Amino acid sequence: MNEVLRQERKFLIDFPRYYRYSGNLTKFMLEDPHNRGDGYPIRSLYFDSLEDRDFQEKIDGVEIRRKIRLRCYGPHSDFALLEIKQKEGKQQKKRSLRLDRPAAQRLVSGDYGVLLDQRDPLAQECYAVMHIHGYRPRSVVEYRRRAFITRENKIRVTFDHHIIGTESCFDIFDPTLTQYALQDPSLVVLEVKYNGFLLSYIKDMLRDCTAGEVSVSKYCLSRMVSKHFLF
Repeated sequence: MNEVLRQERKFLIDFPRYYRYSGNLTKFMLEDPHNRGDGYPIRSLYFDSLEDRDFQEKIDGVEIRRKIRLRCYGPHSDFALLEIKQKEGKQQKKRSLRLDRPAAQRLVSGDYGVLLDQRDPLAQECYAVMHIHGYRPRSVVEYRRRAFITRENKIRVTFDHHIIGTESCFDIFDPTLTQYALQDPSLVVLEVKYNGFLLSYIKDMLRDCTAGEVSVSKYCLSRMVSKHFLF
């Protein structure tokens, strides 16, 4: 199991700012080794309870909440990451467990018993939560991410764009998955994740984000579109 504890800040920016910011960051930060051009693909399947508890707690701004997702890096991935992401005040804790493709496909199909085959405590916790609260697949979200990293305070800056999704099919390994836009394609989600303090050049970049900080949840975005809400 891998565990990360950090703070996160999110902003909506346009593509000109994205290219300007990312161009500047190449001078100071390391590019994620998976970056190719404008980034790499991410697909996430989100699970939620029968009464959509995780979705509703995010909408209501509940201080301590969680979400469970299964993430892969394109339909041809030979593995997926089962993740629990928890918000505790200003801190975000993410725990993840690597599953091979056959195990992940069983989870997609609703066979949560596959988690009992895993010895990791995270698998046991996910099984208990998903079984007791009747978790079911709710939506798939896909986007491209360009990421930058630095060793100081474990800082990670990401740019997520071309965010699409679906609530009609949950097979994250399907190369022909039909999806629709979840966000204006001219916008990019900028996320800054860190422990401790931010370096000055990143602070300067964030001060330039005149639209201000936002609370962007890709999972809620996927559910809100279908519910005809404005995000």
